[in-house]
Amino acid sequence: MKRLILIALVLAPLSLFAQKIGVVNQAELIQAMPEYSAAQTELQNTAKQYDDELKRMQEELQKKAEDFDKESATLPDAIKTRRQNELQEMYQKIQTYAQDAQQNMQQTEQEKMQAISQKLTKAIEEVGAAGGYAFILVDGSMPYINKSVCTDVTPQVKSKLGLK
Repeated sequence: MKRLILIALVLAPLSLFAQKIGVVNQAELIQAMPEYSAAQTELQNTAKQYDDELKRMQEELQKKAEDFDKESATLPDAIKTRRQNELQEMYQKIQTYAQDAQQNMQQTEQEKMQAISQKLTKAIEEVGAAGGYAFILVDGSMPYINKSVCTDVTPQVKSKLGLK
């Protein structure tokens, strides 16, 4: 009985070496996907819209601040205080808008990248299952991958995704 356990322990590590291991260049695949290019273009357009609106709001604040500076010496204290409060409110609205825009951009980017990542993951899983791979590692996610004992499955995943 002890011999059987000893033989099993000796042979177990050998069975690990018989497993196929793949490696994939995920960054290359993502950048080659048309969905990624479309997402980048859409994100750039949305960012420009946010930036244009922010610039318009800042210009409006600047103009009102300049007008206030010109008139402040002749205004009664009550009007001066009200206009200072208006300027402060405008400034706070601009700050809030900038934060909201940044959060919206981050959320939109995450949503778009999640859809792309899910499509890529599905293709990698299909290639792994079809090729009988025990593991498919993402190149660059590990400190070191010995590529002489791995198979680069990037071309197969590209094909699965319909990329050239």
